[in-house]
Amino acid sequence: MSEQEIVTSIADRLKASGDVKVVFGEPRVIEGKTIVPVASVAYGFGGGSGGGPQGEGRGGGGGLRVKPLGVLEITAERTRFVPIVDATRLAMMGIMASVCMVWMLARALRKRR
Repeated sequence: MSEQEIVTSIADRLKASGDVKVVFGEPRVIEGKTIVPVASVAYGFGGGSGGGPQGEGRGGGGGLRVKPLGVLEITAERTRFVPIVDATRLAMMGIMASVCMVWMLARALRKRR
């Protein structure tokens, strides 16, 4: 398979999976509200080839990351975005802030001596 065929194959797969339904999920009607899931989608891919005394080599690969962000809540009165709270990320931010505060306090106390 040539480099062009590898790239074309990967591009075709991305086109097939790059549907708006990946970002906006299937709407659901619940208690008079239409709920539409919303996600962030990121694609990445690469490929390469090379040759040398041992022979030739080619390869390619890719990845997909889908992260839920929240939902659109649609009613007759209004539409609003309801974010998903990432508890792990909030906890990590709290830990990092605490570590920074302890480090700054320790540094200030050392300078006073």
